[in-house]
Amino acid sequence: MSDAGGASAAQADGWNPLADQIAGNVQDFLDGIAALARGEGGEETVPMLLLEVSQVLLAGAQLGASKDVILPGNWEPAVGADPDLDALRGGLARGLRPVDEYAELFDPYADTQATPFRLSDDLAAVAADLIHGLKHYQAGRSLEAMWWWQYSYFNHWGTHGGAALRALHAVVAHARLDVAE
Repeated sequence: MSDAGGASAAQADGWNPLADQIAGNVQDFLDGIAALARGEGGEETVPMLLLEVSQVLLAGAQLGASKDVILPGNWEPAVGADPDLDALRGGLARGLRPVDEYAELFDPYADTQATPFRLSDDLAAVAADLIHGLKHYQAGRSLEAMWWWQYSYFNHWGTHGGAALRALHAVVAHARLDVAE
């Protein structure tokens, strides 16, 4: 049985294998971008970010391909304060200075004009959403973690991650293909 807002053990157990996998992907992403924000990527920062974002978006695609995660009572327990990601955002902005700003059609079906974005902001937004779910997971609430990751993938971090992926891909592609003859 479930308590007043907690998930039943049977419901959570069905999601545990995927939750374990997603949590590992999330932690790898967070560790990777933190290292890059500290300047550990050097000249390989952009290609490494392309890899990090691609891998976490694969985890998001798994969430997108899964059936809807439903919380009993439609209630999410509190996880505490939002993380302070200013140092991460600032480190990424410094490392991405020449390519941090880009333009994007945020919703290719609804937007008609490009909007300016920053890779550093997008990556910090993705990290914030993933950390929120990771707090649920680390507190032993796999179902809540899965619900949050899936919901926020569709609602927020998937969009920011996809936009960042396109921008990072463009930078890497131009670096490799725009060769002087």
